[in-house]
Amino acid sequence: MKKFMKNACCTITLKAMNLREKLCEKRAEGYVDTAIKILIAVVLGALLLAGLYALFSDTVLFSLRYIHDRDCYA
Repeated sequence: MKKFMKNACCTITLKAMNLREKLCEKRAEGYVDTAIKILIAVVLGALLLAGLYALFSDTVLFSLRYIHDRDCYA
């Protein structure tokens, strides 16, 4: 039991040290940076799709009026 408790204590200490090291890190690449990249990609994609839809109207996205045409492509 003593060996188990000592092993558990060492494991917890190592995890705490790793956590503190990660929290004190000053690198810019993280979750927020990745989220901003994804958000920019989604906004640019939406703008591109809106531009194509404005140019070509019904040929970019199928309308509910053309059920037969939509089923033919499936």
